[in-house]
Amino acid sequence: MGKVYLVGAGPGDPDLITVKGLRLIQSADVILYDRLVNKELLNETKPSAELIYCGKLPHSHPLKQEAINHLLAGHAKKNRTVVRLKGGDPFIFGRGGEEAAFLAEEGIAFEIVPGITAGIAAPAYAGIPATHRTCASSVAFVTGHPKSGGKEIINWEKLATGADTLAIYMGVSGLPHIAAELIKYGRQPSTPVALIEWGTTSDQRTVTATLANVAAEAERHHIQNPTMIVVGEVVRLRDKLKWFQQSDATLDKVREAF
Repeated sequence: MGKVYLVGAGPGDPDLITVKGLRLIQSADVILYDRLVNKELLNETKPSAELIYCGKLPHSHPLKQEAINHLLAGHAKKNRTVVRLKGGDPFIFGRGGEEAAFLAEEGIAFEIVPGITAGIAAPAYAGIPATHRTCASSVAFVTGHPKSGGKEIINWEKLATGADTLAIYMGVSGLPHIAAELIKYGRQPSTPVALIEWGTTSDQRTVTATLANVAAEAERHHIQNPTMIVVGEVVRLRDKLKWFQQSDATLDKVREAF
């Protein structure tokens, strides 16, 4: 029986992979990788490694989660070393918990290799600390898909003022709803917001706004996924701390989908 490693590839910059993650990529027999994994990491695989694309786009999943689960188990049962390579961290909106549970039920050995999540790294590259002693003592990671089957799955009433900084994943399409709910339940409309598109990569760009106008600004600047949405006073620190800069000419450029 082989073993499955659920490996976090980090947020986009290939240099942010962990040492352990890179070692496993280099030694794996099979790698199942996601859309947001930097392809430079796949150049590190051994020549005989089998690469299987498992990427997902909104409303387009070439491989269903159940199929991915069975591929992981099937290759492990053939005595192969399997790496499930995920953007960011496997256990933060990466379905790593679901895959680990399936492997446990199948009696297959697995290991979790954490990665740097975009909720920390993208703001850092934009000059925004998730916490700061003077204005943010707490941070919450939030899914940007607030509804499932038409039903609200996030308790915005508690979340709106429950954490100083909100790091919202996959939320571009839901921005009008997200902003309205946060304001409705107590966040000030003047609260600063940062939209960080393709964080930590050479294509990164950052647009700042307020909660009141962030949806309009996202539309005006043609913000697309993947984008990390950061809500909170820490966004005001960007003017002093921004260090990873692109030319101003790229800010309003409408780029083709990745």
